[in-house]
Amino acid sequence: MKFVFFHLMPYPYLPDDYDTAHRSPSLTFPNKHFDPRIGQRLYHRYLDELEYADKLGFDGIAVNEHHQTAYGLMPSPNIMAAALARRTERAQIMVLGNAIGIRGNPLRVAEEIAMLDHLTNGRIVSGFVRGIGWEYFGHSVNPTKSRDRFNEAHDLIIKAWTSEDVFQWYGDNYEYRYVNVWPKPLQRPHPPIYIPGAGSTETMKFVAEHGHTYMSVYAPSKVVKMWFDGYRKAAEEAGLAPDPEKIGFSVPVYVAETDEQAHREGRQYLEWLFHKGLKQGTEIVFPPGYMTPGSMAGLLKAGLKPYPEIPYEDLLADGYAVVGSPETVAERFTELREELGFGQLITLMGIGNSPHEHTVRSMELFASEVMPALRAR
Repeated sequence: MKFVFFHLMPYPYLPDDYDTAHRSPSLTFPNKHFDPRIGQRLYHRYLDELEYADKLGFDGIAVNEHHQTAYGLMPSPNIMAAALARRTERAQIMVLGNAIGIRGNPLRVAEEIAMLDHLTNGRIVSGFVRGIGWEYFGHSVNPTKSRDRFNEAHDLIIKAWTSEDVFQWYGDNYEYRYVNVWPKPLQRPHPPIYIPGAGSTETMKFVAEHGHTYMSVYAPSKVVKMWFDGYRKAAEEAGLAPDPEKIGFSVPVYVAETDEQAHREGRQYLEWLFHKGLKQGTEIVFPPGYMTPGSMAGLLKAGLKPYPEIPYEDLLADGYAVVGSPETVAERFTELREELGFGQLITLMGIGNSPHEHTVRSMELFASEVMPALRAR
């Protein structure tokens, strides 16, 4: 079992009328609500938490990319990875990941990840994501081109990392007369690649055929099981053994000394995440053409409720999140591991508007009591 400490770096200080006056914290939420003095403090606090996770013994510390949103303040995750590179020693630094589907110059991603691989002494993990629908609107990129741009950018980056000579690239979306990346990555043939999926059969097949790691997004455990089963089937069809370590379960986690305390404190943090941070309309998350008809049909068949409509009790009962004492959390993850068959646990512990001291205490309890219990089992 591998344990990852993942951070969204949210901006939790929303206006009092947010629930009634704003449809989403993303794309159209005015940046007049961002206070630079608060933002400066948040960045340093969040980096402190990621660095502390390395000291606590997490196997990975992870950042990701989002644009024009209070949900996550990392339009450039590679900058965060660079800030962590020289101040951590053991954990993998995981960029989960670069939104290559909206990038106009994927070679820049290849260069930056290669540099980070050297700065981290070979500890970098390169996640690739397509980017959420609103991020295509924010970058004036046609969302119907999302998958095609992602696939081509992926192939270009891999070839740039592994080629031993200069080559040309003339694709449907990108054109380069000279591809000659300096430096090459330290890890050979290239850093590990992680790709998240939300039920798209094309993504499952793509990840399996390339031997990458498949990650879930926040969903009920019964739906996540369908996704993981789909990935395992795709791996078997590709002639590959579906290694559990190639499956990452992403989930918010809050731990306190007792169940009562964990629920009393954790409720408001999870409700901020799911009811405010993830208050994003389907029209900006899945615009027409962003998913194929087959994948969209599968998503609709899953019957997922919009996040803001899910009460706290259902978030826990359905496996969207795990909250409790160390004993309760360890037992719940034992159940989920048996149900889902994952080998990596990607935890979100700096949840929503959780204060620094609560986040740190939750991290410490998880690292000192939950991780050893799960490893022993």
